[in-house]
Amino acid sequence: MRSNARMRDILRATDITGLTDQDVPPPFREVVERGWSVTAAGGRVLAGLRPAVPGLCLDRLAEEATVNGRGMTDYDLPSAPRERTPLLLRRCLAYVCACLREAREEFGDTQVKAYVSLSFADTDEGLLTSNVTFCTPLPDVRPYIPGLEDVTDAAVAEISAEDCSVWR
Repeated sequence: MRSNARMRDILRATDITGLTDQDVPPPFREVVERGWSVTAAGGRVLAGLRPAVPGLCLDRLAEEATVNGRGMTDYDLPSAPRERTPLLLRRCLAYVCACLREAREEFGDTQVKAYVSLSFADTDEGLLTSNVTFCTPLPDVRPYIPGLEDVTDAAVAEISAEDCSVWR
């Protein structure tokens, strides 16, 4: 797993062992259950998130990140960062691992990567929020998060299917 310093700090402070599908909120479990599909442009997208009418994207990476990206459910979590952070991270990682496991089964490889970010919302409450997306790095396309290790305004990580084995 590649991550920046902020994410490494959060990971060190959080027990992320024993992730199960029960850590994934029900709407996201439904997305996992619907599996993956391939777009006309060759993009690997979660079937449950695929729009009925495809949008226009500049390249396959943009298409994958746009279709697959979602904020993680957090309305039911405590607002205090000390309590909220580990619960939110567990949800994100459990969802990521379930989706990457399905991608490996569907495509027969581990090319799809997950990207998790945690940051404070620019609202009056300033709650910690998260975003998860999936995309396939391509040799001729700029990375989804260039300079991931240098990001300072959020905790970010790139996660592969292999990374998930240590959390289950």
